[in-house]
Amino acid sequence: MAFFGDLMAITTPKGYIDIYYFNYMTVIIGIFAVSTAASLLVKDEEEGRLDLLLAHPISRSGFFWGRLLGYVVTTLLILSVGWLSWWIPSRSTGLDLTGIELLRPFLPLLVQLLLFGFLGLLLSMILPSVRMAGMFTGALLIANYLLIGLSNINEDLKPIMNYTPLKYYQGGNAIDGLNWEWLAMLLGVTVLFVLLAWWRFHRRDIRVGGEGGWRIPMLPTRKGREASS
Repeated sequence: MAFFGDLMAITTPKGYIDIYYFNYMTVIIGIFAVSTAASLLVKDEEEGRLDLLLAHPISRSGFFWGRLLGYVVTTLLILSVGWLSWWIPSRSTGLDLTGIELLRPFLPLLVQLLLFGFLGLLLSMILPSVRMAGMFTGALLIANYLLIGLSNINEDLKPIMNYTPLKYYQGGNAIDGLNWEWLAMLLGVTVLFVLLAWWRFHRRDIRVGGEGGWRIPMLPTRKGREASS
């Protein structure tokens, strides 16, 4: 019971929605968000399609932002279905919540999904493969989720929570009002991830196909050692 927080809140509409839906959606939809974002560009590169796509008369920026827009729209559509699945039955189930009140918790959820998703996108530009970027970002998301529950059991973990994104996730509590300061902070980090990924994509040497390797400029390659000798 301590792991899942205040279970007595389930007797209230916002507590019920938070425990039965928003508490888990960060992980359930988050896995989709992370894996999709990590595959957004580099997956085509690993399969040998990206160089062909960029051969068309389109700039790298246009290609990047077009894919990004499609990802955001898809995420919004998924959350819209979730909102409708609560709003339509709520008019006959006694939840006594308006459509706007039910919509508020989806905004913090969207921001969390975009933050972890765009982190996965950035890591796909840095790590050798899409698979590695998706697994690493997904592991961070799940670890953050588990840390929330563990911090309810062990008070010593609470200071660590202050440096994790899910610490600033309102969930169903957003029904009573949004914390715009938290949202602005998380959006700022999200925009930073996007801009860094865009910068890395512009400077990226497109591979013909397959996974890449670690590129550490400080270490001389075999070819470089042979040339120097």
